[in-house]
Order: sequence, then C-alpha cells, then structure tokens
Amino acid sequence: MTLLLSHFTKVIPLFLAIFVSFKSISPFLESAAQTIETDKETLILFKSQISSESSNSLSSWDKNSSPCNWTGVTCNTYGQRVIGLNLSSLRLAGSITPHIGNLSFLESLQLQNNQLAGTIPDEIFNLFSLRVLNLSSNSLRGSIPSNISKLTELTVLDLSMNQITGKVPQEISSLSGLQILNLGRNLVWGTIPSSIANLSSLEDLILGTNSLSGMIPTELGRLRNLKVLDLTINNLSGAVPSNIYNMSSLVNLALASNQLWGELPSDIDVTLPNLLILNTCFNEFTGTIPSSLHNLTNIKVIRMAHNLHEGTVPPGLGNLPSLEMYNIGFNRFVSSGDDGLGFITSLTNSTYLKFLAIDGNLFQGVIPESVGNLSKDLSKLYMGGNQIYGSVPASIGGLSSLTLLNLSYNSISGEIPPEIGQLENLQMLGLAGNQFNGRIPNSLGNLQKLNQIDLSRNELVGQIPTTFGNFHSLLSMDLSTNKLNGTIPKEILNFPSLSTILNLSNNFLTGNLLGEIGNLESVVTIDLSNNSLSGNIPNSIEDCKSLEELYIARNKLSGPIPSILGEVKGLETLDLSYNNFSGSIPVDLEKLRVLQSLNLAFNDLDGAVPCGGVFTNLSRVQLQGNPDLSLNLACHNARARGRQPIKLYIIAGIIAALALCFSIGLFFYLRRSKAKIAYSSSLTKEQHRMISYHELRQATGNFNEQNLIGNGGFGLVYKGCLEDGSAVAIKVIDITQTGFQKSFLAECEALRNVRHRNLVKLITSCSSVDLKNTEFLALVYEFLGNGSLQDWIQGKRKNEDGDGLNLVERLNVAIDIASAIDYLHNDCEVPVVHCDLKPNNILLDEDMTAKVGDFGLAKLLIEKMSDQTSISSTYALKVL
Repeated sequence: MTLLLSHFTKVIPLFLAIFVSFKSISPFLESAAQTIETDKETLILFKSQISSESSNSLSSWDKNSSPCNWTGVTCNTYGQRVIGLNLSSLRLAGSITPHIGNLSFLESLQLQNNQLAGTIPDEIFNLFSLRVLNLSSNSLRGSIPSNISKLTELTVLDLSMNQITGKVPQEISSLSGLQILNLGRNLVWGTIPSSIANLSSLEDLILGTNSLSGMIPTELGRLRNLKVLDLTINNLSGAVPSNIYNMSSLVNLALASNQLWGELPSDIDVTLPNLLILNTCFNEFTGTIPSSLHNLTNIKVIRMAHNLHEGTVPPGLGNLPSLEMYNIGFNRFVSSGDDGLGFITSLTNSTYLKFLAIDGNLFQGVIPESVGNLSKDLSKLYMGGNQIYGSVPASIGGLSSLTLLNLSYNSISGEIPPEIGQLENLQMLGLAGNQFNGRIPNSLGNLQKLNQIDLSRNELVGQIPTTFGNFHSLLSMDLSTNKLNGTIPKEILNFPSLSTILNLSNNFLTGNLLGEIGNLESVVTIDLSNNSLSGNIPNSIEDCKSLEELYIARNKLSGPIPSILGEVKGLETLDLSYNNFSGSIPVDLEKLRVLQSLNLAFNDLDGAVPCGGVFTNLSRVQLQGNPDLSLNLACHNARARGRQPIKLYIIAGIIAALALCFSIGLFFYLRRSKAKIAYSSSLTKEQHRMISYHELRQATGNFNEQNLIGNGGFGLVYKGCLEDGSAVAIKVIDITQTGFQKSFLAECEALRNVRHRNLVKLITSCSSVDLKNTEFLALVYEFLGNGSLQDWIQGKRKNEDGDGLNLVERLNVAIDIASAIDYLHNDCEVPVVHCDLKPNNILLDEDMTAKVGDFGLAKLLIEKMSDQTSISSTYALKVL
C-alpha cells in the first residue's frame, strides 16, 4: 500500500502537467480555427468586389468549404492560414478590397492580367510576410504609396501595364531583398531615384514606357547582380554613365527612345561579357561601332538605329553565330568601293539572323553575290537610302523566308532580277528611286502574299504585267515616274483589297480608263496624272466608296465631267486639270461636303459655276483656262459682285481669302478636321474613333501573351485597356495568312453597315505599320466578359452555383442568335450572310446576352437591277 501510494504521489505531478498543457494548447487551437475563418471571410469580401460577370471564375469559393480548396488559394502545411493567392488571367473585373490586408500570413499575391480598376489599397502594405506582389496588366490608378517600405520581405514587385502615376518613391530602396522591380508601361514621372542602387539583390529593373526624365543615376552602376536594365521610351537625357557599361552581369541593356548620348566603350566585350540584347535606338549616341562588340559571340540582338554613329562597320561580324537582329539603320556609317558592302558576307555565319537593317546610311558598293547565302530565316532586309550601285544579284531569290525587301533610293541599275519572283513569302517590295531599266518581270506576279509594291522613280519600260492580277492581298501599288506604256490592264484594277494608293502617274500609258476601276472599293488615293489616257471617266467611279484623292490631270480625257462624282462622298481632292473635258460643271459636285481642293483648270468647260459646297470658297477651286465659264446669277446677287469674267472673279476671291486668312487662319486650321467630320456625319454613317498602333500596343502590354484571349483563322485576339479605361477585344490580323486582307475588309464592310443588340459592336479599326515598319491591321471590338458559347458548352465556364447554362438561358441564347441572323438577312440595307456561325463566334456579355461576332468570312448580297448595281460588296456571294 505504501509502495502504491508512493507511485501515485509521483504520478500526480505528471497528470497536473498534462492538464496544464491541454489548457495552454486549447487557446492556440481555438485561435488557429478563428484565423482560417478570418481568411475565409476576407476572401469572400474580396469576391464581393468582383463584378458578377467575372465571378464565375471563383465558383469554387463556397462559404461551406475550406478556402484551402478554392481556386487560386494556397494554405500553409497545416491548413491554418492562407499564404498564397494566385488569380492571374481569370478576367476579373472590379476593385481590390482593403480587407485583403487581413490575410496576415500571405506570402504571394498574384492578380496580374485581369481588369481590376481603382487604386492599390494601402492595407496591402500591412502584409508583412509578402514576398511576391504582382498586379501587372490591369487598370489600376494612383501612385505608389511610401508605406511600401513595410514589405521588407518582398522579392518581386510587378505593377507594370497599369495607369500608375506619380514618382518612383524613395522608400522602395528599403526593400533590401527585392530582385525584380517592374514599373514599365505606366504613367510614372520624375527622376529615377539614385537610392535604387541600395537594392543589392536586384536582377531586373524595368522602368520603360513611362515619362521619366533627368539623367540616369551613376549610382545604378553599383547593382552588380542586375541582368535586365530597361529604360526605353522615356524622356531621359544626358550622357550614359560610364559605369553602366561596367555592370558585367547585364544580359539586356535597353535604352531606346530617349535623348541619351555618349559612346559605347571600346572594351564592351570585357565590361559586358554576358550581354545578349543591346538596344540604343532613337537616341543621340555618337562614335563608331566598337570592334569588341563583335566579340560577344552569344549576343542575339544589336539595335543601334536612329543615332549619330559614324565610321565603318568593323570586322568581326562573322563571330556572331547567335545573332538574330542587326539594326544599324539611319546613322552616318560609310563605306566605299565595290566591296563596300563586304561585311554582309561576314553575316552569312549568323545562321539565326532574322532581321538585317543598314538603311539610311552612306554605304557605297555593290550588293555581293553572297547576299543569297544569308540565313534562311531572314525575314526583313532593309538596305534603302544609301549609295549602293551595280545590279541586284540573282542569288537574292534564295532568301526564301523574306517578307520585306527594301532597296529603295539607291543608285542600283540593271534589270529587276526575275528571281525575286521566287520569294513566295514576300509582303513588301520596295525598289523605288533607283535606276532600274528594262521591263517589269512577269515573275513578280508569283508574289501572291504581296501587300505593298513600290517600283516608282526608275526607268522601267514596257507594259504593266497582266500577271499582277495574281496579287490577292495588295494594299498599295506605286509604279509612278517610269517609262511604262500601253494600256492599263484590267487585271490590276481588280484589287478589292487595295486600301491605300494606286499610283501610275508620270508614265506613257494610253487607252481608255476602264470601267473596272470601280472594283477599287477600298482605295484612298488614285493617281493617273501625266499620262496619255483618253475617253471618258466611267460612271463606275462611284463604287470607289473610300476614295479621298483622285488625280487624273494632264491626260487626254474628254466628254462631260460625270455628275456621279458627287456620290463619292469622302472625296477631299479632285484634280481633272489639263484635259479636254467639256460641258458644264456638274451641280452634284456641291454634294462633296469634305472636298478641300478642286482643280478643273485648262479644259473646255462652259456655263455657270455652281454656288454651293466647295464653290462657296473659290480659293479652293482652280478654274483658269476655261474662258467660257461664268458666275451663276444667284451667286451674283448673293455676293453683289455683278456678272464678270471668271478670271476676274478668281482673282477677287484669292484676295479676299488672303485677307480673311490673316485674321482667322489659325482658327480655321484648328477647326478644319472637326468641320470635316461634322460634314461627313450628315451624309455617312457615324464616324468611329481613331486609334493608332501605339495605343493598341500600350493597351495590350506590347501584345503580351498574358493578354491573349483567343485566336482565329486570320489573327489573334487580345484583351486590352484603352487610355479611357474601357476594356476592349483587339483582333490583330495575321498578315502572313493567305486572304488576310479579304478577311479584314469583309469584317469592316459587314460591320460598318449593321447595328443590332445581338451583334458584337465594332468600335474601330486600325490600319498602320508596326515598330518594324510592316503592315499592321487590327479590329477593336467591345469586350464581352462571359466568353464564348463554346466555353459554356464545354464546361470551361459555369455559373456561381457551379452549373452550366440552364434551360431558360439556353433558350435565350437561341433567341438572341436567331434575332441577329434575322436582322442580317432581312433588315439590313444590304443583306449579310455570316458564313461562319458556330459556338466559338457567339459571345456572351455580362447579362448573358448572346452576340454574334467574327465576320471575317461574311458575304454581302447585292442586287442586280437592269444595268445598275446597288451598293457593291467587297466580296459578293452571288448576284441575284
């Protein structure tokens, strides 16, 4: 008994210890349960700030389940706290709730590539454990707060592609562990803080495409781990600090599009041994190319264009086997003698070369035969604007991947080599401003992907090849200022894709102006002046609906000026001078409300001059050389000028115009474009907003793959955010695809004449050139946040309850589609056949309203009525 008591006495303290332990652990367990609940409540509040059309992506966020099982949520080992939130590329819209600061254990917050707006809540900077903060590719505004210094554990800070303003805060320099700092493509201004040099772990410093000014801080040279330094497209000025070139860790040095100057170091291969990309374009750098640059055997991109470099190209180009781009265009580089372009032979060792530009320099010499041995991947070859002479070697036909060949404005002679016709991928051919002679090779008609051809300002003879009718995607043709003769082949007038210019001026062309000219429905400028064309202007000219400039001066055209010209509503310039036109001036020309210049001088016109339209301001009208013209009596009464010879009236009009211009010229200039739009809107459809390639590039983050939301047969579709904050879908046409122009024009033609709630709204289009000076076409649509019907059918999208479309929603979608098709077939001014109706081309908006999109294969039905054709279509399905 005593022994038992003794043992019991020893055990009691053990039980007491266990009891006390449970008492101490219990609050901890209770606390853990509460904190995961706190995180759950915070995430629910986050979801509440996301707009309803986007919250389907968060359908798994159910209050009755653990947040550790939710989409994009990561918890720690024991599921006690949320440590990661990755909701990138889920098309989320709305704002970031300030309650997110309650996720106190959060280590990674990734919300990039969405449509989040508003400001960055200050509460985010209370997340002291945060290591990764990525809010890029949204529409966030406001400045970066100074209390960002609280995030002492941060290694990645990416706020790029937003609308962040203000200065780069000095407090960022206290984030000692930061490895990536990306503020590119925002609205940040001010100078670059020198204190950034305190971030000794920094590897990527990206501040490009902002409004930063001042000089590059010398202190940045202390960043010995820096691999990427991107300061492009700012307002930086001054000399580049020499110690920047001593940052031996640098892989990418991008300083383009500033006002920087200086010279590259002579030992750049020693100071920057790891360099793969060098981009100093559009600055004021001087000096020669250091020969040591060609010792960087791993370098891929050398871009030094648009600077003030001079001297010769040093030897050693053959040492760059990895080179993909070599761009030294628009500098002051020189060479002389027949072998002045011998460095091109050295580049034959660069088997990955895709882009070569030496244009805009002072290079002399003959194009070497070895040009045909350049990389089979070479797609762009710029050699224009030099002093190159001799002939083009036939070997150039071996560059099978070439999409652009520009040899314009040199002194090249001889015939155009027919081997150019072997470049089946060629899209742009520029041979203008040389001394080419002989006939245009028929083989050029094999270039079926060609969208721009410029053979102007040469000494070419013979007829225009009928094989040019094989061009399916041509946007512009310039054969002006040569010695071409014969008639204009009807084949080259059958270009519905032609959208910029047809210039055949200053040749010896004869014959009548064919009625096929009406096929040029999309062309903006036609110039046939200074030839020997005869006959009448055909009435089919009215079918050139996009025509803005028409020049037919100095020919032998006769007959009356067709009144049908009054139906070409967009005409701004009309020059019919120095012909044999007779009869009166058509009153219908008064309808041309945007006409700015009318030249009818030196014809045989008679009768009264109309009063309205362009004739109200005779300073814009040239009528001299028509002695039988007189003022209209009504004009005489209105102006109290009396009936007088037209020559005196013109002189008086010019004097009056000069007097008025002295006082109101500036005001008229500023209002000119606005008045033009106002006039046009009374006669045509509503004018669409204009948008440039640069705006689209910024809206999509330089067409970042993270913004890619779809693709089709004729291009890629990106999500973008315009400067006004509106979300859009941007369809970039793939100009390498056969028929891309047909798709682009068909979609524009179809959608510009339709308006319906169940059709995707086309906001505007963009026809421009990109940064590589190649053709760029894009269509900008409203952005529909609920994706395509195909996504719903395949279960990629679901309602908040986790289900797909219910019976009522399916019925509504069917009704919406039927309404759209009924409208297209029966209620349009010109019936439209979609030709590609499928679930992928049916999109759903925030209210689940279905809209039909993608009119790339659409056809317009035109009606044949006796000998007249109603509104013509770019691609008519059939004629009824």
